[in-house]
Amino acid sequence: MSDYKQKYEDWLNDPCISDEDKEELRSIAGDDKEIEDRFYKDLEFGTGGLRGIIGNGTNRINVYTIRKATQGLANYINKKGGASKGVSIAYDSRRFSEKFAREAASVLNGNGIRTYLFSTLTATPELSFAVRQTGSIAGIVITASHNPPEYNGYKVYWEDGAQVTPPHDTEIIDEVGKIESLCDIKLMDETKARVNDLFHIIGYEMDDKYIAAMRRVSLDDGFIERIADDFKIVYTPFNGTGNVPVRRILSALGFKNVYVVSEQEYPDPDFTTLDYPNPEDPKAFTLALKLAKEKKADVVLATDPDADRLGIYVFDKNTGEYVPFTGNMSAVIIAEYLLSVRKQRGLLHQKGSEIEKESGLTGMVISTIVSTNMTRVMAEDYNIEYKEVLTGFKYIGEQIKLFEQRKNYFYEFGFEESYGCLAGVHARDKDAPIAVMLLCEAAAYYKDKGITLVEQMDKIYKKYGYYKEEQKSVTMKGADGARQISALMENLRKEPPSDFGDYNVLKIRDYKCNKVYTPGSDKTSLTGLPASNVLYFELSDDAWVCARPSGTEPKIKFYIGVKGNSKEDAAQRLEDLKKNLLERVGQG
Repeated sequence: MSDYKQKYEDWLNDPCISDEDKEELRSIAGDDKEIEDRFYKDLEFGTGGLRGIIGNGTNRINVYTIRKATQGLANYINKKGGASKGVSIAYDSRRFSEKFAREAASVLNGNGIRTYLFSTLTATPELSFAVRQTGSIAGIVITASHNPPEYNGYKVYWEDGAQVTPPHDTEIIDEVGKIESLCDIKLMDETKARVNDLFHIIGYEMDDKYIAAMRRVSLDDGFIERIADDFKIVYTPFNGTGNVPVRRILSALGFKNVYVVSEQEYPDPDFTTLDYPNPEDPKAFTLALKLAKEKKADVVLATDPDADRLGIYVFDKNTGEYVPFTGNMSAVIIAEYLLSVRKQRGLLHQKGSEIEKESGLTGMVISTIVSTNMTRVMAEDYNIEYKEVLTGFKYIGEQIKLFEQRKNYFYEFGFEESYGCLAGVHARDKDAPIAVMLLCEAAAYYKDKGITLVEQMDKIYKKYGYYKEEQKSVTMKGADGARQISALMENLRKEPPSDFGDYNVLKIRDYKCNKVYTPGSDKTSLTGLPASNVLYFELSDDAWVCARPSGTEPKIKFYIGVKGNSKEDAAQRLEDLKKNLLERVGQG
């Protein structure tokens, strides 16, 4: 009997699997492909946690995989002596999210660990904020972010409020791997946990603290009030957690005309009006753009279901159309606004500035290796430092912690190309509500000067260069897909290309092997970043290509970037590079 069939039989005979779930598994008897897909591997507890399709099986997310992951986390927390500090837990609007959150609390309580569960669905960045507010040693969010409705997930945070990074991530994974039987998992019902002072509810007072923390980042000095009557915002929370915090912060800052897409306003785990609740997907903006045209909105905003990503469209008065901004574009708009206004007011920690001398801290902007190269040029222009980290906002959160510990840098702003950013240090993860706040604040600031965000973006291009980037994901599902992705990465390592069309490969960064090398040369150096299955090709003319298998979805992601002489030139260069790349990897 093959391994996956044996695992299937093991679940049918496991006394810790409910009769109801066994009956569901018996319904797929004889469907070998379905059984293989559910049981060909264990759903991996990766460096950020779990994410997968909801259902029964080892390669699915369910109460049993949630319990196993939480038992591993509990074992690690108890080894660290952190039971009394507790764990904060939040959940989004997806199927079974609250149930999975309560299952996690039950396991933690069963292991003598105090829990703080949010009383209602909550945005991921507020969980990051709450971890330090409650003094928790860890945090858990039940969410699958922007994945389709059949998915759910489980993300783990550490006491600094960032997602777990080395060594905590790998050591938690080791503890999860040691659990041999579901019957070894300890559980405690809620009533007993309350009696033993282990189960606690986080109420609305945490929302108030979170909103107050965001307001402290604001740079408004009256310009919002000056344009408020004429400035219009259309917003959709994609039936997720952003609805309340986004509308509260916009109202608190004085934005008067905020129109919410009614069909996507309230929680809906089926995302009925959306194929894919992802602010990167243009189709997801269909209803929002319809409402924007009716209201003659200045900006159109969408946050994903757990409210850590922001997508935007901006009205272009020259064409009368709404223009989509990529994650890189919206981030540099916010960054330029923050840095320029802070500089004007003497708040920017520039090298040699009075505030740097007084504080001993130099300003720092952080982005990931697959984000726009414009950031480096921007940081140089403002005479502050720039740092590049691996993909994943947890690495930006980790840097904020290190800055505080070492007292050497002041965190100015951080972002990743996948529509996530953070200003301020109240949270340690990407934060869509504060991104909304600052994007609207920037739009108001420029409108007060008679400039639209489209016009401001053009000014930024003229100032720093015509950078343009794109990401292309190739989905390869199931066991065969996993093997194809592995083979593709291995081939790129064994036979790396010397060029991508018109661009020569200058250097290759292999983050898995921790080396940087020039093709044809024996000289190597270290990447300086943690090991990760990523290949990055530095190309001539400030272009680049990066290949990275997704850690949460059955796909491989290709990232590309170019610098052109104009917007049109950059667009053509990007199209040519993308075509060459996809042909090389058999996807052309």
